[in-house]
Amino acid sequence: MKSKIKKLLKNFRITRSAFSYPYILFMLIFVVLPLALILINAFMVDQRLSFGNFISLVQDRASLPTLLTSLLVGLVTTITCLVVGYPVAYILAKRKSGRIIALLFILPMWVNFLIRTLSTRAMFEALGIDLGMGTVIFGMVYNFIPFMILPLHTTLSNIDKSYIEAAQDLGASPSIVFLKATLPLSIPGIISGITMVFIPTISTFAISQLLGGIYLFGDSIYSKFNHGMYGVGSVMSLIMLVFVIISNVFISKVNKGGAARNLW
Repeated sequence: MKSKIKKLLKNFRITRSAFSYPYILFMLIFVVLPLALILINAFMVDQRLSFGNFISLVQDRASLPTLLTSLLVGLVTTITCLVVGYPVAYILAKRKSGRIIALLFILPMWVNFLIRTLSTRAMFEALGIDLGMGTVIFGMVYNFIPFMILPLHTTLSNIDKSYIEAAQDLGASPSIVFLKATLPLSIPGIISGITMVFIPTISTFAISQLLGGIYLFGDSIYSKFNHGMYGVGSVMSLIMLVFVIISNVFISKVNKGGAARNLW
């Protein structure tokens, strides 16, 4: 008996793939299973397969305006984050201490977003600023701008300096160097930042309610599940999933082959 046990232990080997099993199990339980339940609930009405949940969503007059408002808020937030975040990331990429300073943008992310949002609301109330769409946009930008700066900073820091030097040796002015070399090479970071800001913005909840009483698509999904309307809420979640898939496909096509092909 002991010899058999020793033989089994001798033949037992831990391969690298074995370390992936806990991650695979985690993904199956907390990612694949919830998505499967959402998909099932979206097509189930009274325990029968049906498109009734989709019809109910279409007939809901508030759903389409809410989605359009969410897309508008997401678009404005993303553009604002890009306009503000790109110069910041560009300056940080030029400085030796840029990596350390970039970490400062991560520090607020260590605090729960509800606490940050409540603090922002308290600041507006102390200053006597009326809550509305403007304060919602400010809160969105404040919460999501690190997701724009960090990928931009990483991309700009990793740009091969030989491209910049070659453009300068050919007599290009600083503006031409930026437009013809730096900007095209930073497109992968721009696309990543846009996706990391736009998708969470249109699907977020609580921030819009706390800072302006505005009802966004994420708030609507939360409300549907909170009131037991799992079918309609699942359909709305699938719509968000479609946006995520489309954005990921777009990113993969843009990044395919590298950004160097965009030069000149």
